[in-house]
Amino acid sequence: MTTNKIIIEIRAGAGGDEAAIFAGDLARMYQRYAAQRGWNLSVLEKNETSSDGFKSLTAEMKGEGCYEAMKHESGVHRVQRVPATEKSGRVHTSTASVAVLPIVEAKEVNIRDGDLEVTFSRAGGPGGQNVNKVETAVRILHKPSGIVVGSREERSQYANREKAMDVLRAKLYEIEQTKVVGNVGDIRREQIGTADRSEKIRTYNFPDDRITDHRIGKKWHNIEKIMEGNMDPIVKAFQEK
Repeated sequence: MTTNKIIIEIRAGAGGDEAAIFAGDLARMYQRYAAQRGWNLSVLEKNETSSDGFKSLTAEMKGEGCYEAMKHESGVHRVQRVPATEKSGRVHTSTASVAVLPIVEAKEVNIRDGDLEVTFSRAGGPGGQNVNKVETAVRILHKPSGIVVGSREERSQYANREKAMDVLRAKLYEIEQTKVVGNVGDIRREQIGTADRSEKIRTYNFPDDRITDHRIGKKWHNIEKIMEGNMDPIVKAFQEK
């Protein structure tokens, strides 16, 4: 599929606060990579923690070739490093899951208005008085599938609803394309795994300064540089395989 608009979901997995910090690190890596490529990345919804990380984050990315470059990021990412809070210097293993979904046109997915339960709330957080006083945040439940999506970062209710519908269509389209027999939960696990430590597509080993992608058996060093957004070596390895 060729598309220049995608949804990226990042969720902290096993590992507590360190998993949330790693989820935040992945989000910043993608944000910096997008900036280098001249793409736009905007956060739609996030569930932050007090440890400079995220329990979950949903973002929209736009740019020429972004789906082809980013589609191989879907799966469970595992990090091995000594957390800043670790006093004994012990290496911890934590995970975060990533889902990359193409944004599709409304005509590609049939969604009945009667299947939607839409609620509005105050967005909260930074953004000035308007954000806190007006119910601009949108939450949409798709009753047949049980999928819940939301957007709270735009300034208007209408804009947030449109963004949330983009996420919903992307998820429903992905489910249709998998043609996997089972419920939505089964399909979701098929796509991004359970975020258990034993499930992984890629390992970020900080003590050894090495990133390993287990699907293609490739390894890269200069891990800090890659985490700063210099993802071209990884992206090109998938394009050349």
